[in-house]
Amino acid sequence: MLKKIFTSLLSNYTDDYRQIESLWKEIEQNHGKKNRHYHNLTHLKYLYDQLNEVKDKIVDWDIVLFALFYHDFIYNALKQNNEEESAKKAVEVLHILSVNKNRIELCNEIILATKGHNTSKNDDVNYFTDADLSILGSDWEYYKTYFKQVRKEYKYYPDFMYNKGRVKVLRHFLAMPRIFKTDDFYNRFERQAKENLQQEITILSK
Repeated sequence: MLKKIFTSLLSNYTDDYRQIESLWKEIEQNHGKKNRHYHNLTHLKYLYDQLNEVKDKIVDWDIVLFALFYHDFIYNALKQNNEEESAKKAVEVLHILSVNKNRIELCNEIILATKGHNTSKNDDVNYFTDADLSILGSDWEYYKTYFKQVRKEYKYYPDFMYNKGRVKVLRHFLAMPRIFKTDDFYNRFERQAKENLQQEITILSK
């Protein structure tokens, strides 16, 4: 399904099927790496489903889709520049496809926004970051699977180091005036997200 969505998206910008196939292969290979337990193609599909729910509220759907496919293109748990490197890749691809400069900048902004999840003046950015965080507000069993997958991605770190860092991240979200920027996601996920985050903190603090 993701390949079909990607192919359809790119066919709006190029009729070179070999180029589309090559770009898709890169996405498939990067997201299929063995160290990716959460930031993989399943995550992209989950994100797509969440965004599709609010498609009518999004102004530049194509650019949001480009951001979806490239926001985790580079992912290394040992590095702090994954978003920047992923954004670089997206910008490079959109240049090749001759996408308008302002739209390329929007894609870049969306991907970089997934680092701090701060509020943007552009609601396309806010819808994207909300969808990216929506896993936090899933039911507890699903959330539990998510945080176990994240732990596997950080397997290089011993528990005492990982737990401390993870708790800091979770508290950062809890300290936000609201986790979800848009009313659509806030109304659906905020309360459950706060419960889940607090419960994970309790587990990690034992």
